[in-house]
Formats: sequence, C-alpha cells, structure tokens
Amino acid sequence: MNLHPIGQVSKDCGISIRMLRYYEQIGLIECLRKDDSNYRVYDDATVQKIRQIIILRKLRVPVRQIIEILNNHNAAVAVDILQQNINQLGDEIATLTKVKSILSQFVDKLQSTAQIQLELDFASDESVLFALESVSFTNNQLKENYTMADLKKVEKKLEQRDVRIIYLPSMTVASAHYVGKDCEMHSHQMLERFVKEKGLLTVKPDLRWFSFDNSEKQHDSYGTPSYGYEMWVTIPDDMEVSEPIRKIKFHGGLYAAHCIHNFEFDHWKLLTDWIRASELYESDWGSIRCAPHMDTQEWAIEETLNIYTRLLGNDHGHHQLDLLFPIKQKERG
Repeated sequence: MNLHPIGQVSKDCGISIRMLRYYEQIGLIECLRKDDSNYRVYDDATVQKIRQIIILRKLRVPVRQIIEILNNHNAAVAVDILQQNINQLGDEIATLTKVKSILSQFVDKLQSTAQIQLELDFASDESVLFALESVSFTNNQLKENYTMADLKKVEKKLEQRDVRIIYLPSMTVASAHYVGKDCEMHSHQMLERFVKEKGLLTVKPDLRWFSFDNSEKQHDSYGTPSYGYEMWVTIPDDMEVSEPIRKIKFHGGLYAAHCIHNFEFDHWKLLTDWIRASELYESDWGSIRCAPHMDTQEWAIEETLNIYTRLLGNDHGHHQLDLLFPIKQKERG
C-alpha cells in the first residue's frame, strides 16, 4: 500500500491542506499517521476519493450531497442527486439568459443618449418590470419570496455575543517562519518538530499556538494567497532556541476575539466590520507588539484552541480557531 504525505497530495491535487483537514473533520476522508507521528498521510484509495471530491466540487455539487454520493453504494442515489443539480442548472441558465437580455436593454438605452450625466431610475421602467416578473432564482440566488429572517441569515453579521474582548498577556514564544510554496505546511512541520525535540507538551502543558501571514512583503490585494507564514508556540522564558527557530518576546495587548469552526475564514471580514461599527473599540493595526519585530508581520493572528490534543493526534479532526484582531479603546470625546 502506497502512502502519500498530505503536502504532496495538496500539491498533486491542487487543493489546500486546510481543505483536506476540513474534509477529514466532516468525515469525507480519513488520514493515517506515519510511523506513529502526527504527520498525515493518505493511502491510494483516499487519494482517489479526494480526486472524486474535487471533480464533484468543480461541478458545483454541494459538500453535503457529495457526502451522500460517496458514502452510499447505491447508484440510484447518485443519479437522483446529480439530476437535481442538472435541473437546477437548467433553471439558472434560463434565469441568467433573461437577466442578460434585460442588462442588454439597459446598455442600449444608455448608449443611445448623448447626455453625460444620467439620472437612472430602473424601477420606473415598465418594460423592465414586466420582464423581471418572469425571472425566478434558484436556491443559489436571491429569491423574490425571501423573508426578512432569511435575508438576515444570508447576510450573517456578527453580534455582540459573537465577539469577546480579551487581553493577551506577555509571552515568550518560539517562532517558525517559512517563505515559499506550501509555507503554512512547512512552518507547521518546523514548529511541531521543535515541540517534540524539546518535550514541550511535558515541560509546558499550558502551551498556546498562534499563526499568521508573514510574506516579508506586502500583499498586492486583500485575499491574495500568502507566500510566507509564521507560527508561534509559547515556551518557558529561559528555554534555549536555535535556528531556524527564533525566540521572540510577545508584549501582549487587547484583541477582539471570534471563534470559528470548519475553517470559516470568511468571518475575518465580519470581525473587521464589527470593529468598524463598534462604538467602544477601534483597530490598533500596526502597533508593535513583539521584539524583534518585522514590518510585514500582520497582527491579525489566529490561535488554535485545542492545540494540545492536536499535537497528540487525539483531536479526531476537530478544528477550532480564535480569530484575533488587535484593538484599542476609543478615546472619549
């Protein structure tokens, strides 16, 4: 039986390591542990299953339906699910064709006028309103009969109870920083080896694990995949550290914290929006919170909450993170 390391599977299949771990968590795939270590490997059958999952996702089949298809050996179940998706795509094509026609009408009207400034009032155009009466949307699009409660679920804003205001204390950390392809995997492996070599689970059972982007250069745009990654683990103040691991003093500070499950990294935007709307707190991005410091360190960090069981390999694929954004109290006017 051939065993394939998670990093190689990620590279060969064009899928992130985080997504592979998510598929493990929801029960779609299973990993093996190589030589009783915490390094994930997959057998040939699992790699083939991963390729099937990727194909189905590219065909826009939802994950919950993929679980039904792959965990059920009855071909009739797969046929029924795929036929539902075919029917839905047919409805979407019809809808998009109608929308394209209406947009073309708008363009024709705008191009036919010589006015530089226009007062657009689409809602008063009776021909457009008539055409839109026949437009319906599938479950993946906005429906005309959505209730206000439905819309609130779709928009999903963070509320006060979803955000905790915490103060991270001063800590000494060991840092693994890697710049290049598969940076997150490499920095994780570096730090995990350090933890084992130092017996850190015994020496410091209350250890904490943080991670963040650090590409040694600013991203071109928000959401650009990271080309550099840094991970920290807390250590005793007097512990010796040697290259490539660095010893860093984290000064601590005030943070807005929000817990996520199942790799819900889109919640970073929701947390940022919450801070912008807060009457009590504002962003403290850019404040120097450790020594030595790198200008490109991004101080919105993530903390793995169940790191002790993860390092022991006893977390059963359960992944839970705190998103931590640096903040400060607003000055009272």
